[in-house]
This record gives sequence, C-alpha cells and structure tokens, in this order.
Amino acid sequence: MNFPNQHQNILIADDIADNLRVLSSTLNQAGYKIRCAKNGATALKAAAKVVPDLILLDINMPGMDGYEVCQRLKKSETTSSIPVIFLSALDDTSDKVKAFTAGGVDYNTKPFQTEEVLARVKNQLTISHLRQKLIAQNEELMRSNQELEQFTSVVSHDLQQPLQVIVGFARLLEKKSQNWEQQDTKGFVSRISS
Repeated sequence: MNFPNQHQNILIADDIADNLRVLSSTLNQAGYKIRCAKNGATALKAAAKVVPDLILLDINMPGMDGYEVCQRLKKSETTSSIPVIFLSALDDTSDKVKAFTAGGVDYNTKPFQTEEVLARVKNQLTISHLRQKLIAQNEELMRSNQELEQFTSVVSHDLQQPLQVIVGFARLLEKKSQNWEQQDTKGFVSRISS
C-alpha cells in the first residue's frame, strides 16, 4: 500500500555517526523526511517537539539506552502511539524480547541491510496508518450510533402519543359497541384496543 505525503517524518536515534549518515541517506532517497538524534535524551526532546511517524532506535547509546527511551515514549500520551523499530548489534533473543517488552514494534540487527530496513519502515508505517484509520472509523461509528440512538428515542416518543390516542378511542368505541348488533364490528374494535 502506498500512502503519499503521509507518515514521512522519521526520527533516527543512534550514537554512531556512520549509522546516522547511511540511514539518513537511504531513507531520504526513499522520500522520507529524516531527523537525527545522537543520544536518548535528544531523541525524547525531538519526539516531543515534532512527533515523528516512526522512530528507528539504537539500544546502546550513552546516558540513556534505547529500552529506556522507548519506555518513556510509551508512557507519554503524545508519543505513545509512535511505532519504534529497534536497530541493534545485540542479537540475543533476550535482547529482542526486552525491546518488544519496552514497546518496540520491530527489531533489526546490525549490520543492517538497507533493503530490509526500508521494507520494515514501510510495513510499520502502513500498519500505523491503517491503525489510525481504524481508530477514526471506530470514532465515526460511535458518533453514528449515538445519533441513531437519539433519533430512535425521539421517534419512539413522537409515535407514542398518537398511538395512545388511537387506543383510547378504540377502548371508548369498545364500550359503546356493546349495543351494536354486528359481532364483527365488536371484534374489530376489540382488536384495535388490545
């Protein structure tokens, strides 16, 4: 799926300048707007200032590691829905599980293949776009349901009064119909009032 002009703002957090350069160049050529951060604290500030559509996050950085950065992002209402792809030389299963537990949506080991990174970025941006679309559709559906409930309530109320008048007159006719000779007429009136 292709979503032109959407989800193009990517924040890359990595303390290795070569990684930032290669990733920036690759993603820039693919049409994404790139911002870079050389440590966790800078990444958090950058994400809070202009919320990115996706974050590529290294784990081993000075000061604050990628796990903590991701946990802090997920605790903030502003940044909690940003998909985070971890990029790390750590390839042990426990490291990957820790990244997913911290809130990451994907994990790519270094040295990374640019085609793989591009595919993972595109997939996560597609998932994020579809998730946002689903949330918007659910909100619209909830609004429509509320409007329908209000309409049903108004219509039900508006119909009750004329029906009560009809039932009232039918009961009056039923009382008066006891002197009538035709049983069919009495039966019809009885059916209306019941």
